[in-house]
Amino acid sequence: MIHKGAIVLGVLLGAAAGVLLAPEKGSNTRDKLKKEGKDIKDQLSKDFVEVKDDLSKTAASGKETLKHEIKDIASKTSYKTEQAITFLEKQLAILKEKNKTLQKTS
Repeated sequence: MIHKGAIVLGVLLGAAAGVLLAPEKGSNTRDKLKKEGKDIKDQLSKDFVEVKDDLSKTAASGKETLKHEIKDIASKTSYKTEQAITFLEKQLAILKEKNKTLQKTS
């Protein structure tokens, strides 16, 4: 079974390669990469803070509640991962379409 982390990494690498190969000025490409990287970093930071807060609340609420909260956290984390993958897949689809225009022959 393929791990979601490997898929996310593959999509990130593919998206980065697609942006680097896009027919735009280097400065525009670098700006896009910086913006996308910042957006992903910001989203991951928000998600991390949310998970950290959830863990802090869970630790204070007792052992039985802890077991229940861990399941909820795992589910919430899984949804966040799915959202990140969907976002990256959309970006990759856009890059694939741009790349197709380069592959067309006269």
